[in-house]
Amino acid sequence: MQRFITFEGIEGCGKSTQLRLLSDRLEHQGFSVVTTREPGGSPIADQIRAILLDAGNRAMTPMAELLLYAAARAQHVEEVIAPALAVGKIVLCDRFTDATVAYQGFGRGLDMATILELNRLASRSIRPDISVLLDCPVETGLSRAKARIENAAGAREERFELEEMAFHEKVRRGYLELASREPERFIVVSGSRGVDETAAEIFDLVAPRLAGPR
Repeated sequence: MQRFITFEGIEGCGKSTQLRLLSDRLEHQGFSVVTTREPGGSPIADQIRAILLDAGNRAMTPMAELLLYAAARAQHVEEVIAPALAVGKIVLCDRFTDATVAYQGFGRGLDMATILELNRLASRSIRPDISVLLDCPVETGLSRAKARIENAAGAREERFELEEMAFHEKVRRGYLELASREPERFIVVSGSRGVDETAAEIFDLVAPRLAGPR
């Protein structure tokens, strides 16, 4: 059963944890699932991710940032997403094109028409069937994200966490605007509650859509 499901939200909203939990539950029920993430998801895209999220690159211009995201996505779609969908897998992706609209469009203020065209080209016009938006206050998300970074081993992926609060508020508003425009695609869930409660709600909302026509 081919389905493309994305998880979106601000830093620290809990989307990565919820993606993993949904994957585990779907696999337990016999679905064939591929999990991946953006930026990254393939060796070349992961190298671009390291550049994008390195706090040492804070001088990166918004346009350079946008183009690097598009390059990483083009590689990721070609190597991972498109092949998995072609053989009928359920693909769960931690962020996709909506993130570019929210972060580089609403957050950075770049031209939306340019962003949408780059998204179309890089994604090969592949769009999510379902997008789960984990929404929470910016203060809550950033607190969680910074705690995760402090406890993580390896490279500190914190270039976005170091942005001003106003930037993250714009991103959050952007996500909610996108969800209001496409209520048939988006599932908006509070990211402020307990992990298990949130996971149960997401499964209850996603599962019926897996049974119906694409």
